[in-house]
Amino acid sequence: MPAAAGTFYEADKDELLLQISSCFASPHGPGQRPGAFKETNMPPPVLISPHAGYMYSGPVAAFGYFELYSRKRPESIIVIGPNHSGMGTDVSIYPHGTWTTPLGEASIDKHLVNKLLSVSDIFSLDEFSHIEEHSIEVQLPFIQYVYGEIKFVPICMLNQSIGVAKTVGRALAEAIREPEKILLVASSDFSHYLPHEEAIKRDLPVIEKILSLDVDGFYQEIRNRKASLCGYGPIAAVMTFADKIGYRSAKCLKYSTSGDITGDKSAVVGYASIIFSP
Repeated sequence: MPAAAGTFYEADKDELLLQISSCFASPHGPGQRPGAFKETNMPPPVLISPHAGYMYSGPVAAFGYFELYSRKRPESIIVIGPNHSGMGTDVSIYPHGTWTTPLGEASIDKHLVNKLLSVSDIFSLDEFSHIEEHSIEVQLPFIQYVYGEIKFVPICMLNQSIGVAKTVGRALAEAIREPEKILLVASSDFSHYLPHEEAIKRDLPVIEKILSLDVDGFYQEIRNRKASLCGYGPIAAVMTFADKIGYRSAKCLKYSTSGDITGDKSAVVGYASIIFSP
């Protein structure tokens, strides 16, 4: 059951649909609501998306999800998020069943779960890590808005060390033999509670390392800049995956901070929507 409905996003279905639609139409978002789904032969991208409350990060997230309307519909989806609670195992996959949002149920892709388990012992099956975690859940209504009924695999990373992140990325590349059939989403916000200009100063050099698929440089830049992004492990995992499968065309679709939305730039959180493509 959802932990963030009614706080990070609307708990009522109709209000949530309106809220997501408003994120697309926002002047801080793509500026237009999606039209008809135009499926092409372009595979879904690897996506980095923010996970704050929709009133703050939703318009930035909408940039990435708007991109999906002109891409091939995936057969399954993997969402990797950081573990904010500190509870559970190092790299946890929710094992079975469904996740519920106001837009309906999303089924766990048991076949893909088993594939991941077969290629690496970095993953463990654990429900406890996910109970109160919002970083994966917040992506689901956007995904459901785009695709309707879905199946997916949630992966929660408590251990975000560079070694673990690279191992996760390599395992994903080994398990997913047809990446054009999978949408992979890394859930992360960027700088936390800094003045607006300072957040930009710290975040943009880190984003440059992401765009160059330089995982080692990414971790070094985080240390050098004292950057406080929360999902650096999931980001590094999808960077590794993208590099392994040859998705080396990278683009930052949008970067902004909560101050751009609220007008209060004294203590902001940074958000970015980034994609990797073939």
